Amino acid sequence: MRVGIIGGGQLGRMLAWAGLPLGMDFSFIDPSPGAPAGELGRLTVAPFEDRTAMFDFAQNVDVVTYEFENVSAPLLREVGAARPVMPSPEALEASQDRLSEKTLFHALGIPTTRYVALDREEELPGALEKTGLPAILKTRRLGYDGRGQVPIYEYSDAVTAFRTLASAPGGLIIEGRVVFEREISIVACRDRAGSVVFYPPGENVHQDGILRSSYTPFRDASLVHHAEDYARRILEHFDYIGVLAVEFFVENGALIANEMAPRVHNSGHWSIEACITSQFENHLRALIGLPLGSTELRREALMVNAVGHLPEAPAILALPDVHLHDYHKAPRPGRKVGHVTALAETREALEKLAPRLFEIVPFERHG
Repeated sequence: MRVGIIGGGQLGRMLAWAGLPLGMDFSFIDPSPGAPAGELGRLTVAPFEDRTAMFDFAQNVDVVTYEFENVSAPLLREVGAARPVMPSPEALEASQDRLSEKTLFHALGIPTTRYVALDREEELPGALEKTGLPAILKTRRLGYDGRGQVPIYEYSDAVTAFRTLASAPGGLIIEGRVVFEREISIVACRDRAGSVVFYPPGENVHQDGILRSSYTPFRDASLVHHAEDYARRILEHFDYIGVLAVEFFVENGALIANEMAPRVHNSGHWSIEACITSQFENHLRALIGLPLGSTELRREALMVNAVGHLPEAPAILALPDVHLHDYHKAPRPGRKVGHVTALAETREALEKLAPRLFEIVPFERHG
């Protein structure tokens, strides 16, 4: 089976690592000639909006998926007329616009914070009346890892933030700020026949808008049930095929949906070592019609992202049952260049190890 992946970053690389032992063949399209996944398959170097290059790329594979969300959904619909594209361009399109995403959640009965689309500065007073303060002003499109969003504590903040972000393509959205106790995410996978598997949710900690660490499993049975229910609603709405991740805030003992990602996700990287079947393998199984594998945890896990540059390998590998993943990306402040996953029998054992991991796994901020 020839799998084409739009994007050649670390997610594409990890997909290929999962699929090569199963006899799959991989092609990638990415603007960078040094894309990390290029070492594991054929790499077409072209902009994602290059229609000719995209169609040439798709002609040489059996199925197309993506590891990068800032791709034209209309172009993927065109590609889909020639080759299956999974997950669907409709799911991708909904995730690309924060207003569309929130509107989808609302329509499916998935709780969100208060939100209002914002096009003109004079709309600020009415919008803030609906969302309340504090709030967050965000670009509707192209925001990730904390980019494109500004916290608002009073009206003057809103005016400054609006003038800073007003030129962003796609418009703005203002959201009521959630005073949350924790953040969790769930990773799910649905196959062509409609069967769904869920990975145990992880409890996430973000730093400067970037995922720093994730403990798995999150053990509140009631909230896990709700997270699975909400994820299933999205999967069924799109007749979805592949891996989906949904991030939630926990506020006053209830879930508030933050965002979804129609792809394999950073908060599920621990599944490579911690689960019988990783998120990457199950995504590929779903695409080509193989039975989904077990998501059972082998042991509890703590994943820590390396941001800016990698830790020294000997310091990591000297620790028991700790695994280092190098993304083969050039070091740069604010950039995820690898991750570390630690396994243990109990959460307590991981918490004892955590200070050492946070000490030696770098987190180099933007700028």
